[in-house]
Amino acid sequence: MTRKIFRSIFFATFIGLFVSFLLTLGALYQYFSGLSGRELHTQLDLAARGVENEGITYLKSLDLPNSRITWIDAEGNVLYDNEADPGTMGNHAGRQEVSEALSSGYGESSRYSDTMTKRLLYSAERLSDGTILRMSVSQYSVFTLVLGLLQPLIAAVALSLAFSGFTAMRLARRIVRPLNEIDLDHPLENAGYDELSPLLHRIDAQQDELAEREGELGQKQRELDTILENMAEGMILLKRSGKILAINTAAAELLDTERGVIGRQILTVSRNLDLQNVIEKALAGERAEKVVPFHGESYQVSASPVEADGEIRGAAVIMYDVTEREQAEQMRREFSGNVSHELKTPLHAISGYAELMKDGMVKQEDIRPFAGKIYKEAQRAIQLVHDIISLSHLDEGADDMKREKVDLYAEANAAVCRLLTEAKNAKVTLTIGGSHAEMTGVPDLLEAITYNLCDNAIRYNRPGGLVHVEVRGEGSRAVLDVQDNGIGIPKKDQKRIFERFYRVDKSHSRAVGGTGLGLSIVKHAVMIHHGQIDLKSAEGRGTRITVSFPTDLKADEPVQYLPESGREDKAE
Repeated sequence: MTRKIFRSIFFATFIGLFVSFLLTLGALYQYFSGLSGRELHTQLDLAARGVENEGITYLKSLDLPNSRITWIDAEGNVLYDNEADPGTMGNHAGRQEVSEALSSGYGESSRYSDTMTKRLLYSAERLSDGTILRMSVSQYSVFTLVLGLLQPLIAAVALSLAFSGFTAMRLARRIVRPLNEIDLDHPLENAGYDELSPLLHRIDAQQDELAEREGELGQKQRELDTILENMAEGMILLKRSGKILAINTAAAELLDTERGVIGRQILTVSRNLDLQNVIEKALAGERAEKVVPFHGESYQVSASPVEADGEIRGAAVIMYDVTEREQAEQMRREFSGNVSHELKTPLHAISGYAELMKDGMVKQEDIRPFAGKIYKEAQRAIQLVHDIISLSHLDEGADDMKREKVDLYAEANAAVCRLLTEAKNAKVTLTIGGSHAEMTGVPDLLEAITYNLCDNAIRYNRPGGLVHVEVRGEGSRAVLDVQDNGIGIPKKDQKRIFERFYRVDKSHSRAVGGTGLGLSIVKHAVMIHHGQIDLKSAEGRGTRITVSFPTDLKADEPVQYLPESGREDKAE
C-alpha cells in the first residue's frame, strides 16, 4: 500500500512540476517574444527618423550586429540592405510586412527559418517619401531555446524528481502511519481518519464476535480435553495422512509414548502390526475392530473413518480394556468343558453299571455292590451340580442373602462336626480351637467356607494326618485358620488352586473324589464378606490357609457384591 501511495504521489508531483515548468517556459517565451517585437518597433521608429533626416548616409553609419535593416522603394525594389547586395535581392513588394506598410503605413510579420532554426520578426514603416524602411531581428525557437537550456533543464528535472520522491515518501508514510498504528484489539480507541470510523466500528464488532466464539471454542476444547483425559479408554484422532491430531493420556500410556507426539505419523509411534491393520482399514473407509495385546492385557481396538463432504478426512481410534471379558470368556469355555468332563465320568459309570444290570450280566450277589457304585456316582454328580449352582449363585452376587450378627466360632464348629465321620474314615484327626469371634455375615456362607477348607484338608492328607481349625478375634477382624500336615501344594500351583476345576494332582484328585469347585466357592464367599485369604504351603509338609473378615459390616443389609470374573488367580 505504501508503494502504491508513493508512486501515485510521486508521479502526480513530478507531472505537476513538469507541466508547471513547461507552462512557465511557454509564458516566458511569449513574454520575451512580445518584448522583442516592441523593441523592434521602437528601433524602427528611431531608424525611420534618421533616414528622414540624413538619408542613406544614416543607414550606413548604423552598427546593428543583431538586426537587419532594409530600405525599399515604393515599387518593392531594394535600395539598401546592411547584410546583402541590393542588386542581388528580388522585389519585396509581395512581402506581408511591406505590403501592409504600403497600404497602412506600418506592417509586421514573423517567419520561421528551417535552415537557421530561428524565428525572424519583421517590422516595416512607410516614410514620408513613400519608401519603406524594414527592420528584422532573429529570435530562437522553443526547440533551440530548450537545447540551449539543456544542462540547467536536466538539473531542474533532477531536482524535480528528488523533490517529488522526498515529498511522495513523506506523504505516503504520513498517510499510512495511522493505518499501521491501528490497535486492532481496541479499534475504537484509535485517533485516525474519520473515513476509517465505519471500518473501525466493524472491526470492533467482529472482535467482540471473535472473542465470544473463541471463548466458546476454548470452553468446548477444555471440555473435550477433560473428557478425553478422564476416559479410561484410549482415544486417538488421526488425519487422512496418518498423522496424529489428538491423543489422550490413556492411549499414550498404552503406546509407551507421550502426548507430545501430536503431528507425528502413527507408524513412528507404534509398530504394533495389529493396530496398524485396523487403522489402515479405517483410513480406507472401512470400520474395523480387533483385540490387540498391550502390556500383557487384551484391548479391543475400534477404528472408524471420519467423513466430511463425502470424503474421508481421518479416523477415530478407541482402545478399551477387554482383559476381564476375554478371561471371562475363556473361563466360560473352560468351565463348560470342565463341567462336561466332570459330569461325563459319573454318568458313564452309572450308565455302564445300569446297562450291565439291564442285560442280566450281573450276578445276584453283585447287584448290591453295583447299586452302591451307581448311588455313589449319582451322589457325586448331584454334588457337582449343587456346587455349580452354588457358585453361579455367588457369581450373581448372592443379593438374596442377608447379613446378620453371627459367631464365627459357632459356624466353624458346625462345619467341623459335619466332617468328623469323613475325617475318621480317612484316618485324619480333625480338631477345632480358639475363641468366640462375633462378626456380621451370612451364616450359610461362613459355614461353607470352613466346610470346604476342612474337606480339602482331609482329602489331600495322609493316614494319621492332622487338620486343626483355629478361630480368633484380632482387633476389628475375625480370623479363621485351617492348618493341615498333608501333602502340601507345589509353589507353581499355589496361585491357581482357587480356580474352578483346577486340580494339582489330577490322578490323586480322582481317587479322593471331590468336584474341584470347593476352593472357588470359598474364594467367592470370602469376597462377599470383603475378607482376605492368605495361603502358605510347602510340598510334603502341609498347608495353612488363613481367612480374615472385617467385623464392622452393617447387619440386615443385602449383600452387594459383583465377583471379579476372570481374576481368580489374583484373589488370594
